[in-house]
Amino acid sequence: MSVTAQQPDQRPARSSGRITLAQSFRDSSVVAKRNLTRMFRVPEVIIFSLVQPVMFVVLFSYIFGGSIALPGAGTDASAYREYLMAGIFAQTVTFATAGSSVGIAEDMQKGIIDRFRALPMARGAVLTGRTFADLVQTALILLVLAIVALFVGWRIREGVLDAVAGFGLLLLLGYAFTWIGALIGLSVRTPEAATSGGLVWLFPLAFISVAFVPSENMPSLLQPIAEWNPFSATVLAARDLFGNLPPGYEAPDVWPLQNPALASLLWSLAIIVVFRTLAVRKYKRASA
Repeated sequence: MSVTAQQPDQRPARSSGRITLAQSFRDSSVVAKRNLTRMFRVPEVIIFSLVQPVMFVVLFSYIFGGSIALPGAGTDASAYREYLMAGIFAQTVTFATAGSSVGIAEDMQKGIIDRFRALPMARGAVLTGRTFADLVQTALILLVLAIVALFVGWRIREGVLDAVAGFGLLLLLGYAFTWIGALIGLSVRTPEAATSGGLVWLFPLAFISVAFVPSENMPSLLQPIAEWNPFSATVLAARDLFGNLPPGYEAPDVWPLQNPALASLLWSLAIIVVFRTLAVRKYKRASA
């Protein structure tokens, strides 16, 4: 009597089963570790990412500080420095979107995305891991930037918990925007195109807001755009939580600026839900 040897199952362990939340978390963690390792091996990326926001802090503080009038504070340079910093923080965390776009576009061009898709792993893990690694990098940059801001006269005038909440809202907005960057990186053909595509829409978003000047100082056509801009809600919420609002400041009579913390939270969560869904769907169909 002959015994037929059973052949080992050559299929990936998860090919026939549903990937659990725990497995998805592990896959995302592996991808995040890969990106963080690469980031720390090339510290020049962090250094150069700091140059632009530090320049903005110095230039806006000392060049425009005495010429921009604030409600309740006039052209007081020290008041403007405190008013400015939340805007610089928000600009820094959102401009990290370009890095996400370029990184994913490079992985697409090199075929790394195709290799990941061939593995038995959660479909969204590659993008989740990448965006989480970008969030860690952004948090490090924000920490250094806050230290620089202290040297130019910025101060936190509310409690520690309020300040932590302010930084949390800033990082949440930055994380939400990295999903927009992920979608852009998957949609373009080259990293060069991702660089332009990741920044061109951010400049009007940042400057048509209350980040650098009050909305009432803008032309009437731009005021509604600035007031309903998710960037504005986050900046104003952080400014309030840091205690950096000018004395006697009254927010415009629009819901997002009357309730900036709640508006910022809702905007960020909505952006994450919408653009994560679109990015994961694009990831399934994308090819190098």
